Amino acid sequence: MPAEHGHGHGHVHPVNFDPTATEPDRYEAPPSRGRAFRIGIGGPVGSGKIALTAALCRALGNEIDLAVVTDDIYTTEDADFLRKAGVLDPARIEAVQTGACPHTAIRDDITANVDAVERLEERFPGLELVIIESGGDNLTAVFSRGLADSQIFVVDVAGGDKVPRKGGPGVTTADLLVINKIDIAHLVNADMDVMTSDARRMRGELPVITQSLVRTPDAPDVAAWVRKQLAG
Repeated sequence: MPAEHGHGHGHVHPVNFDPTATEPDRYEAPPSRGRAFRIGIGGPVGSGKIALTAALCRALGNEIDLAVVTDDIYTTEDADFLRKAGVLDPARIEAVQTGACPHTAIRDDITANVDAVERLEERFPGLELVIIESGGDNLTAVFSRGLADSQIFVVDVAGGDKVPRKGGPGVTTADLLVINKIDIAHLVNADMDVMTSDARRMRGELPVITQSLVRTPDAPDVAAWVRKQLAG
């Protein structure tokens, strides 16, 4: 019998040391017709998920009918940040308070996020894209395909150049891996050659983008990737 461990939020997980393995997804991908495309943005605390979300809103908001759902455990801080930044009409931003480890709301029980997406779709019938920004979690946090059509996983250089080779399904299986804050790599002794080569080795053919939102605040490479997802 596999060993199990709890997180204190009412469920247990079998221990699996395969860095590419994900938990079984209990949800089927919903039909795509007649609804907005959904992109999930996940990654560890402080990696720059909400900053990337804001950058994508600035880059794409004038050409794509979009909205955002943010996840925080106890607050609405990320949604409040986006509203104060003025990147979207505040009515296009929905906040979800997960009350537990963030992956519970993007994978284990996606109800609150699906409800938030559907409220936005009712409010804006022509909606083309919903960005779902997860609360900060760990390298195992991936979105259910019942919630997100594509997933971006964000790590940053401050975690050290070892992060990509540590693997985990966030790093190895996300549709796009973003290595963020490369402008401070020299300050934290992160070797970008090591980081990018490890990321590509762990991910095979899946894309990797390195970026600094200080240098390119509109995240042009990620925005271009998003456009390709919508073009199908």
